[in-house]
Amino acid sequence: MRLDKLIEKELTTSRKEMKRLFVRGKVKVDGKIERSEARNVDSRLHHIEVNGRTLSTSEAYYLLNKPQGVVTANHDHQHQTVLDLLSTNDRKEKLASVGRLDRDTEGLVFLTTNGQLAYELLHPVKKVTKCYEAVVNGEVTTEDIAAFQKGIVFHGGEICQPAQLEILSATAEESRVRLMIQEGKFHQVKKMFLACGKKVVFLKRYGIGPLMLPADLTIGRYRELTVDELESLKIYFC
Repeated sequence: MRLDKLIEKELTTSRKEMKRLFVRGKVKVDGKIERSEARNVDSRLHHIEVNGRTLSTSEAYYLLNKPQGVVTANHDHQHQTVLDLLSTNDRKEKLASVGRLDRDTEGLVFLTTNGQLAYELLHPVKKVTKCYEAVVNGEVTTEDIAAFQKGIVFHGGEICQPAQLEILSATAEESRVRLMIQEGKFHQVKKMFLACGKKVVFLKRYGIGPLMLPADLTIGRYRELTVDELESLKIYFC
């Protein structure tokens, strides 16, 4: 949560009073004076002290294993959404997914109320890696690996950033691959393979940055982040 918003909420200060606290050096994070009003903090990761008072945040962080057929949206009139998979008590205000998965793609979805963290994870400059496994209807070759490393060019001329492609198994009829990308273009993985003359018939996301899909998190289930998982995201709290 942004420090300025936290202070205004917890101390019920005016905007002017909040700014004065920063100017006077009354805002500390982990024992050090903090001057940035936009600093993102979480009391599970940081000790937040304002004018001698310790403040606490209440952000929500969930890992969800999305099934096929579910959309990564908060509301949809036709399809079940990722929020529909949560219990009523866990559907917090401002809860949203970090990025999207296509309706027919399954796997890891990260949900949080921390909008600033979501922004940092999605920002192109951060180059946060997304890890997928896919089944493709044809033989993926070393030439495809080289094309992905160079940067796939979509039909129409749009160029993707270099991506890491690994062949897990391959026959003339079908291949299973692992793919790591640092972008989030619309239908990107499917379009990358189409540009190589192949079609993705199954796609699952396993990782977003340091977050990986837990082996024991079955399809359609979710859980809160562990302390270690939250700690792994600390580098994105800016």
